[in-house]
Amino acid sequence: MTTELSTERRMWSLFEPLHAVTYFAPQGRAAFEEAGLRGFWRGYFAGRAAPLGAVGPGPVVGAFYGFAPSMVARALPDVWTRITSEGALAARLDGARRALAPALDGTAGADEAAELLKVAAQGAEPHGRVLAAANAALPWPSDTPGILWQAATILREHRGDGHLAALLVEGLDGCEAMVWRVALNEGRGRGMAQPARGWSDEEWDAARGRLHRRGYLDGEGAATEKARTAYATLEEATDQLAARPWRALGAEATERCATLLAPIATRITDVLRDFYPTWINLPMPARGAS
Repeated sequence: MTTELSTERRMWSLFEPLHAVTYFAPQGRAAFEEAGLRGFWRGYFAGRAAPLGAVGPGPVVGAFYGFAPSMVARALPDVWTRITSEGALAARLDGARRALAPALDGTAGADEAAELLKVAAQGAEPHGRVLAAANAALPWPSDTPGILWQAATILREHRGDGHLAALLVEGLDGCEAMVWRVALNEGRGRGMAQPARGWSDEEWDAARGRLHRRGYLDGEGAATEKARTAYATLEEATDQLAARPWRALGAEATERCATLLAPIATRITDVLRDFYPTWINLPMPARGAS
């Protein structure tokens, strides 16, 4: 049996690795450290929040969604005493360029892929998309690695913003979304996911109780059929909310972009496997129907 992969899901699998180098490739993490941000989370919070300016924890709790407010408050505004938002923007772009360069070396069509992905990113609507709009408002780099990364970042945050809207419609708060995700993974990953998002045992167990009362989890904390059906609906909604950039690019150009991105994304994914958190599940670059 074959399952047709949606255009939106397929393209996400190709641009997500290009964005992920910011936080998980050794070059990306080194760039933050060289800029004075020691420790993974300082680089993550500063780099991802920098397009919003030197904000406090409030906007980041809202925009990042799955993090415990207490964890965000430990990071912000402290990181802005160590680096400016402009410095964080420069560091993340520098790290991305360094990480992408090996994957682009000798790759035919990289310039064309960058321009096509840029057109798609420029077609992303800003309304209700806080992180996507903030990244889209930044100046475009002039080099191929920079354009690829900027476009991938806009598209990644655009899809993410839409996913959060779908979670809101489903009535899931930040902690519930994380508990639900782990349950759908048959309980694997809590040991990494919970501390990575800063939730206490009390907060996690309370969220699990709320999901049980709504019928998403059984008495043992396992995902129910209702949860799996709702997940499929939520992912379809996420795809629908991520469709506009690819409509703007057009079907033929989107197919061309996918063809050009596939070898680049595969190279990057091969590197990131050693550094990417297993519970997040880095998507494998998809070529079409599977």
